[in-house]
Amino acid sequence: MVQNHLPHDHGQTIEQELEYMPSAENFQTAADMFKQLGDGSRIRIFWLLCHCEECVVNLSAMVDMSSPAVSHHLKQLKSAGLIVSRRDGKEVYYKAADTVQARNFHRIIEWVVKIACPSQEEQQKGTS
Repeated sequence: MVQNHLPHDHGQTIEQELEYMPSAENFQTAADMFKQLGDGSRIRIFWLLCHCEECVVNLSAMVDMSSPAVSHHLKQLKSAGLIVSRRDGKEVYYKAADTVQARNFHRIIEWVVKIACPSQEEQQKGTS
């Protein structure tokens, strides 16, 4: 929403930015997506699903969590549109969604992990 006159004049010209500012709903959508990154276990599960398609039981073993806890995280990731599922008989398999958002979240996670753990990157270079 562009205002012709702001209550305080600080000598800045912000009108152009205000004209292109996304809606409040768009910012809420972004905030809801970033909430998914607020839990380390959920990030681990999502990262794994970016690299494989897996069932709840195997994911539980991979991240050393109970199946109900993993299912809870999967439900949140799925509702955010970051993962998808498919049924094969009685088994349900999960993987990262093939969307720009999911790919970007995967990149963000890997980028942040590299910054947080630079010694791991150096170790990998040494073993290559």
